[in-house]
Amino acid sequence: MPKKSKHNAFTLIELLVVMAIIATLLSIAVPRYFHSLEKSKEAILKEDLNIMRDAIDKYYGDKGKYPDSLEDLVSKKYIRKIPPDPITESEATWVVIPPEDAEKGGVYDIQSGAPGNSRDGSPYNTW
Repeated sequence: MPKKSKHNAFTLIELLVVMAIIATLLSIAVPRYFHSLEKSKEAILKEDLNIMRDAIDKYYGDKGKYPDSLEDLVSKKYIRKIPPDPITESEATWVVIPPEDAEKGGVYDIQSGAPGNSRDGSPYNTW
């Protein structure tokens, strides 16, 4: 009597079912992941803008004039370093708003130079 050999392997149908389940789970998880990344970048942008604006106000309160550049905030120890814009991932994209009176300094306010709109529809450069 010949012996029946048992193969301990998966059939093609079983593999296809498992791959379909994995694909379904990924189609649910991936959009949520990218949504949370976008949400966290916007939260970081808001916080960075608040910190730098607070540092500009403190500089003005101490010196009686606004800083000439963002680097003045770092050199005078109002902030440790200029943070990169989380949307563009660059320090060079910050848009500096000068005061109306040029004798009062060079940095009255700061805005993001990122193109596009946030999740709520407002442009990043208006924050």
